[in-house]
Amino acid sequence: MRVALGAGAASILLTITIGLLGPSAMVPPLQGRPWQPPYSLDVMPDGRLVIGMAAAAIILGALGLAAGLRSIHRMPDARWLLLAGCLVAVVLAFLPPSGSADHLNYAAYGRMVTLGHNPYVTVPADLPADPVIRWVEEWRNTPSVYGPVATAVQALASLIGGDSLRLTVFVMELANAAAFVATALLLHRFTRHDPVRRRRAALLWTVNPLVVYHLAAGMHLDTLAIVFMVAALVLGRGKGVLLGLGIAVKVTVGLVALGPAWELRRSPRKLAIVAGSATLTVLVAYLLAGPDSLDQVRNASQSLSLATPWKLVQHAAQSLIGPGAYRVWIQLGSYALLAALAFLLVRAFRREGELDAPRVALAFCVAWLFATPYVLPWYDGLAFALLAMVVCPALDGFLVVRLAVLSLGYLPARQMGQPEGLDWPVTVVRSQVVPWCLLALTIGLAWWAWRAGARARTRPA
Repeated sequence: MRVALGAGAASILLTITIGLLGPSAMVPPLQGRPWQPPYSLDVMPDGRLVIGMAAAAIILGALGLAAGLRSIHRMPDARWLLLAGCLVAVVLAFLPPSGSADHLNYAAYGRMVTLGHNPYVTVPADLPADPVIRWVEEWRNTPSVYGPVATAVQALASLIGGDSLRLTVFVMELANAAAFVATALLLHRFTRHDPVRRRRAALLWTVNPLVVYHLAAGMHLDTLAIVFMVAALVLGRGKGVLLGLGIAVKVTVGLVALGPAWELRRSPRKLAIVAGSATLTVLVAYLLAGPDSLDQVRNASQSLSLATPWKLVQHAAQSLIGPGAYRVWIQLGSYALLAALAFLLVRAFRREGELDAPRVALAFCVAWLFATPYVLPWYDGLAFALLAMVVCPALDGFLVVRLAVLSLGYLPARQMGQPEGLDWPVTVVRSQVVPWCLLALTIGLAWWAWRAGARARTRPA
């Protein structure tokens, strides 16, 4: 227990320190009045030092989380873990987001809405003189890829922040912290009948250093999508609307809806109400946003990231067959792998008893994370939120190792402002080491799920 608490606390303290240091390779500078939050020391530390601190935070966090899950019965009361995690999320809301420059994109797209532009058509490069939009880094020629609800939150933050980038980002950080804390409270409520499961839920979400690093400190919109999907699984009413709102933040979280659909399969009337209200919510959101809001969703479905095993497949095809992106074939292969992994995981979960909504949702979510050709570390936050609702120690190990490896591969996710001679994390770690590690994990996951499902089928009645 002491190892878990010490490693976890050190990891979170390092994460807070990274944000406090201000402009660095991990934290893009925020322009505006210095007395406005988010606050930082506004120093220029050595980029290698900050990246090393982030690597230490990830490694210590993974070790602490693994140790905590192994000594779950000796961990502090879940209420103390809940309080500690929520306080950390609030503290991080007052510091600049770290790890990537996505928050600059969020601020820019919200600013476009308040200026009367369509963020699904306009790109930041079209407005180079704007005091907020001009600070976008990598995505200067890319329109918004986020759902209408995400865009509405960004627009509200821009409406409050005005010409101040710092204030706009701070408002979004408050919304992100609120979503993180709300998810923690929902998971605490869901596991209220079992003290051990409450501790487990807190470890996997609220005080999980890896989740805190990406979703609380990194301020990614996945946090907003996750709170809607968890609420849909925990709360008794409004499931359809909550599912629709989550999908209108990020389309891929719609896989969670398969959980309630499975649970309500024997009640056609209730299933129709939930499915109808979810569909109506999504349709209204996208109709209000306009038809252009779906353009980038289609484009993103064919993207291929460096750190996935599918990049190895692409390189192999290019060597054996000839030049080409092979994206259509990779996309079809990813669908086949998703279906196979989902089938194996659902079958494996049957050994725990009757399948419920969280188990089915977790099976499809994990299958998608391991099968998709495009994935980033903070996408795994949804899996950890769902895993907090399901007891499956073997799957804990797969997801902790996967997120730790993927996090080290995207260290940092920000491309601009990197120290000279520090390209090997991308050319070696992200492009070569991480894909092979994830391929081995995918094979291991399939093997475990197949064995677990086989044992469940052969167990005597």
